[in-house]
Amino acid sequence: MAPAPANAEKQDAEDELEMKVEKYSRGKGADLKALRDKKLKGQLAVKEKLYGQSAKVAAKAEKWLMPSEEGFLEPDDLEKTYRFPQESIVKEVDLLSSRKPFDMILPVLGSYTIEYTSNGRYMLVGGRKGHLAMMDMLNMDLIKEFQVRETVRDVAFLHNEQMYAVAQKKYPYIYNRDGVEIHCLKEHGKALKLQFLPKHFLLASINSFGQLHYQDVSTGEMIANYRTGLGRTDVMRVNPYNAVIGLGHAGGKVTMWKPTSVKPQVTMLCHHGPVTAVAFDRGGHLMATAGVDRKIKIWDLRKYEVIKSYGARAQSLDFSQKGLLACSNGSQVEIYRDFGGHDYRLYMKHRMMKGYQVGKVLFRPYEDILGIGHSMGLSSILVPGSGEPNFDTFIDNPMETTKQKREKEIHALLDKLPPDTIMLNPNSIATVRAPKKKEKKTKEIEEEMEEAIEAAKNTEHKKKTKGRSKPSKRAKKKEEDVFRAKRPFLEQSKEVDGRADKKQRIGEAVELPKALLRFSKKPQS
Repeated sequence: MAPAPANAEKQDAEDELEMKVEKYSRGKGADLKALRDKKLKGQLAVKEKLYGQSAKVAAKAEKWLMPSEEGFLEPDDLEKTYRFPQESIVKEVDLLSSRKPFDMILPVLGSYTIEYTSNGRYMLVGGRKGHLAMMDMLNMDLIKEFQVRETVRDVAFLHNEQMYAVAQKKYPYIYNRDGVEIHCLKEHGKALKLQFLPKHFLLASINSFGQLHYQDVSTGEMIANYRTGLGRTDVMRVNPYNAVIGLGHAGGKVTMWKPTSVKPQVTMLCHHGPVTAVAFDRGGHLMATAGVDRKIKIWDLRKYEVIKSYGARAQSLDFSQKGLLACSNGSQVEIYRDFGGHDYRLYMKHRMMKGYQVGKVLFRPYEDILGIGHSMGLSSILVPGSGEPNFDTFIDNPMETTKQKREKEIHALLDKLPPDTIMLNPNSIATVRAPKKKEKKTKEIEEEMEEAIEAAKNTEHKKKTKGRSKPSKRAKKKEEDVFRAKRPFLEQSKEVDGRADKKQRIGEAVELPKALLRFSKKPQS
């Protein structure tokens, strides 16, 4: 009687593996029976086999290396997930998760902005009126709290929780874990937003004059300082995939910058009005933008096209590790989920107390938590399915010890990438550049052009009846053939000489023939 349960377990495991394989498969395969070309049929058969093998390997890796699965809100037939209040969600979760949501009312020193470390363990809080605090979110302990007695516009952790940057009234400052001021970055000026690039150890800031600064925090060297030329902006976000900085401007444009280029890599007209928020997906291929024109747009950065557009306003946007999109509008927070094929639909809603103005929303890494900084303090709500359930201890470890932290910092400094590696497509770093075409000299071009003209003159056209082979028409056709033959060589000679088809600028000296010199205006003495 023992083999029956064993066979049932084996069948369940196979069914589970098939479901995972279907998740990683590339859809319906090509119909090979309908193909007549044997070569193409063989090539497609090999590719389909490889696709199937890769899907099976990915399914097995997920089964053994990522045992935990994310959970989502699952409604009944007529229920809607966005109608579930936080109170009912907290009642259904486990004891540890039920302790994570909180409301911290701090009405005097708001509004507040928040920031998490890459492993999600520590949270940095900055109040507009100078209140700074750092908390250990795993143990819910206050590490340090102090008052700088200046306006605080933004906060950002550096490579770990040991140091963080604060954009204050005049300059950005760097503090350590104990709240001791280490550096004053006067070159940045009056910074409005801060972003840190962990793999390059670069601190990026945008100031009130629209200047973008990059500074290496490991050496203190100022890497770049560029004027955007599009006015003041406080909308800045880094793309985690390629470390390109995205800026939203008052004219509705979004520009993408890297430290080795004076001009933006991409300029996109996203909205018919000022851009209020920008966010990038973890994979780097999706971008969400919000504008004053009451539209939230999701863009595919591989084609620079709009995937989805919503009629709503948002002051802050953020993508979670599992692809959920959080938007804040006044005292309301909305969360959208991808239901397949970039079909983002409303997943959750949360309304703050009347009169609270939400300033920033930020998902906590490796946790199903959304942090909210608003005008009256801080809040944290549960968002099932937002965080990555399986973390790699070599990349981010929320439970890391002091020794592991030290080792990780040393390895990060040794593996630091130079600023040249920041580009739109980082996959092109290891590729070989295509060889340039050999440029021909002017004499060679002229000789080839003469040969082409002779060949065009010697071409014989078919004689046509009814007056279509008149001498004048035949001469005209020959002239057209000669012009067609000359045209590519003329373009080549212009490229070699460096001459472009531009109009003559006013004030440039032009040599006239002797017969026309008496008609030219003499320069006034």
